[in-house]
Amino acid sequence: MSFHHTIGRKTYRFNDLKTLLAKASPHRSGDILAGLAAESYEERVAAQMALADVPLKTFLNETVISYEEDEITRLIIDNHDNIAFNLIDSLTVGELRDWLLGDTVTGAVLKHLSPGIIPEMAAAVSKLMRNQDLVAVARK
Repeated sequence: MSFHHTIGRKTYRFNDLKTLLAKASPHRSGDILAGLAAESYEERVAAQMALADVPLKTFLNETVISYEEDEITRLIIDNHDNIAFNLIDSLTVGELRDWLLGDTVTGAVLKHLSPGIIPEMAAAVSKLMRNQDLVAVARK
Protein backbone atom coordinates (compact mmCIF):
# COMPACT_ATOMS: atom_id res chain seq x y z
CA MET A 1 0.00 0.00 0.00
CA SER A 2 1.34 3.44 -0.82
CA PHE A 3 0.61 6.71 0.93
CA HIS A 4 0.63 10.27 -0.33
CA HIS A 5 -0.11 13.88 0.55
CA THR A 6 -0.15 16.98 -1.62
CA ILE A 7 1.23 20.34 -0.53
CA GLY A 8 0.62 23.08 -3.05
CA ARG A 9 1.29 21.54 -6.45
CA LYS A 10 3.67 18.85 -5.21
CA THR A 11 2.49 15.37 -4.26
CA TYR A 12 4.73 13.41 -1.94
CA ARG A 13 4.49 9.63 -2.23
CA PHE A 14 5.61 7.08 0.31
CA ASN A 15 5.80 3.52 -0.99
CA ASP A 16 5.12 1.72 2.26
CA LEU A 17 4.42 2.17 5.95
CA LYS A 18 8.09 1.82 6.86
CA THR A 19 9.07 4.72 4.58
CA LEU A 20 6.14 6.84 5.75
CA LEU A 21 7.09 6.39 9.42
CA ALA A 22 10.73 7.20 8.69
CA LYS A 23 9.94 10.35 6.70
CA ALA A 24 7.47 11.57 9.38
CA SER A 25 10.13 11.42 12.09
CA PRO A 26 11.73 14.54 13.54
CA HIS A 27 15.05 15.55 11.98
CA ARG A 28 17.84 13.32 13.37
CA SER A 29 21.39 12.95 12.16
CA GLY A 30 21.27 9.15 12.47
CA ASP A 31 18.28 8.99 10.13
CA ILE A 32 20.13 11.17 7.64
CA LEU A 33 23.18 8.90 7.74
CA ALA A 34 20.95 5.86 7.23
CA GLY A 35 19.21 7.54 4.29
CA LEU A 36 15.82 7.39 6.00
CA ALA A 37 15.13 11.05 6.76
CA ALA A 38 12.82 13.33 4.85
CA GLU A 39 14.72 15.38 2.30
CA SER A 40 13.05 18.61 3.38
CA TYR A 41 10.86 20.08 6.07
CA GLU A 42 7.99 20.11 3.58
CA GLU A 43 8.40 16.39 2.88
CA ARG A 44 8.40 15.69 6.63
CA VAL A 45 5.15 17.65 7.04
CA ALA A 46 3.62 15.83 4.05
CA ALA A 47 4.60 12.51 5.65
CA GLN A 48 3.07 13.56 8.96
CA MET A 49 -0.15 14.62 7.21
CA ALA A 50 -0.31 11.33 5.30
CA LEU A 51 0.42 9.43 8.52
CA ALA A 52 -2.43 11.22 10.30
CA ASP A 53 -4.86 9.73 7.74
CA VAL A 54 -3.68 6.13 8.13
CA PRO A 55 -6.29 3.88 9.76
CA LEU A 56 -4.93 2.11 12.85
CA LYS A 57 -6.00 -1.24 11.35
CA THR A 58 -3.33 -0.72 8.69
CA PHE A 59 -0.61 -1.38 11.27
CA LEU A 60 -2.05 -4.84 11.88
CA ASN A 61 -2.38 -5.63 8.18
CA GLU A 62 0.87 -4.12 6.89
CA THR A 63 3.67 -4.79 9.34
CA VAL A 64 6.84 -2.71 9.14
CA ILE A 65 8.95 -5.86 9.35
CA SER A 66 7.53 -8.98 7.73
CA TYR A 67 5.66 -11.33 10.07
CA GLU A 68 7.29 -14.31 8.38
CA GLU A 69 10.83 -12.93 8.76
CA ASP A 70 10.81 -11.48 12.28
CA GLU A 71 10.03 -13.28 15.52
CA ILE A 72 9.43 -10.01 17.41
CA THR A 73 6.80 -8.98 14.86
CA ARG A 74 5.19 -12.40 15.23
CA LEU A 75 5.20 -12.04 19.02
CA ILE A 76 3.60 -8.57 18.84
CA ILE A 77 0.90 -9.58 16.35
CA ASP A 78 0.16 -12.92 18.03
CA ASN A 79 -0.26 -11.23 21.43
CA HIS A 80 -2.28 -8.27 20.18
CA ASP A 81 -5.56 -7.92 22.10
CA ASN A 82 -8.36 -7.36 19.58
CA ILE A 83 -10.95 -6.83 22.32
CA ALA A 84 -8.96 -3.92 23.79
CA PHE A 85 -8.30 -2.62 20.26
CA ASN A 86 -12.06 -2.49 19.55
CA LEU A 87 -12.17 0.75 21.54
CA ILE A 88 -10.14 2.54 18.85
CA ASP A 89 -10.27 0.25 15.81
CA SER A 90 -12.18 2.74 13.67
CA LEU A 91 -9.71 5.59 14.26
CA THR A 92 -6.90 6.96 12.12
CA VAL A 93 -3.54 7.91 13.64
CA GLY A 94 -4.59 11.58 13.73
CA GLU A 95 -7.90 10.74 15.35
CA LEU A 96 -6.08 8.64 17.96
CA ARG A 97 -3.93 11.65 18.78
CA ASP A 98 -6.99 13.83 19.28
CA TRP A 99 -8.76 11.13 21.30
CA LEU A 100 -5.73 10.64 23.59
CA LEU A 101 -5.62 14.36 24.28
CA GLY A 102 -9.36 14.52 25.01
CA ASP A 103 -10.83 14.93 28.46
CA THR A 104 -12.66 11.58 28.44
CA VAL A 105 -9.46 9.51 28.30
CA THR A 106 -8.20 8.55 31.73
CA GLY A 107 -5.41 6.38 33.06
CA ALA A 108 -7.91 3.56 33.56
CA VAL A 109 -9.01 3.79 29.93
CA LEU A 110 -5.39 3.72 28.76
CA LYS A 111 -4.60 0.73 30.98
CA HIS A 112 -7.52 -1.17 29.42
CA LEU A 113 -6.47 -0.10 25.91
CA SER A 114 -2.72 -0.77 26.16
CA PRO A 115 -2.79 -4.46 25.07
CA GLY A 116 -4.59 -3.32 21.91
CA ILE A 117 -1.89 -0.87 20.80
CA ILE A 118 1.16 -2.24 19.04
CA PRO A 119 4.49 -0.35 19.16
CA GLU A 120 4.15 0.94 15.59
CA MET A 121 0.81 2.57 16.45
CA ALA A 122 2.37 4.26 19.48
CA ALA A 123 5.34 5.41 17.40
CA ALA A 124 3.05 6.77 14.68
CA VAL A 125 0.89 8.82 17.04
CA SER A 126 3.97 10.17 18.82
CA LYS A 127 5.26 11.54 15.50
CA LEU A 128 2.15 13.76 15.35
CA MET A 129 2.49 15.07 18.90
CA ARG A 130 4.31 18.05 20.30
CA ASN A 131 6.32 17.58 23.50
CA GLN A 132 3.45 19.14 25.47
CA ASP A 133 1.05 16.59 23.98
CA LEU A 134 3.32 13.72 24.94
CA VAL A 135 3.58 15.02 28.50
CA ALA A 136 -0.20 15.47 28.75
CA VAL A 137 -0.87 11.89 27.67
CA ALA A 138 1.93 10.53 29.89
CA ARG A 139 0.32 12.23 32.90
CA LYS A 140 -2.83 10.23 32.32
